[in-house]
Amino acid sequence: MNNSFQRIDRISEEVRREVDRILRDELHDPRIQGTWSVTRAEVTRDLRHAKIYVSVLEDEYREDLMKALKNASGYVRRSLGKNMLIRYSPELQFVSDGNIAYGVHIAQVLNEARKSENQEEPKEDAEA
Repeated sequence: MNNSFQRIDRISEEVRREVDRILRDELHDPRIQGTWSVTRAEVTRDLRHAKIYVSVLEDEYREDLMKALKNASGYVRRSLGKNMLIRYSPELQFVSDGNIAYGVHIAQVLNEARKSENQEEPKEDAEA
């Protein structure tokens, strides 16, 4: 049973890498712009379906990019089937993933906290 999950994990990672390559190298849709990344892929055990998680940094590009990916899912599926040696070419479902934007937000909050902490330290030293 454990080997089955490892196999699906390996296939999911390979699907993620290949879909990312297809989107970057083969698709020439002007709606695919901005800073984005294919963060992960979840392939079902029967290899029939795959959820592809795409994280977009800029909010203004997210909606158009997701529409373009959904429109191109048939092409990406065909190209994936040609490039990978798996039993079935999975039906792709693109899902918006907020991980990159959330990570940037957390980094900004931490930087602001450090700045305010550094600004408060000299005042405390001057009073002492």
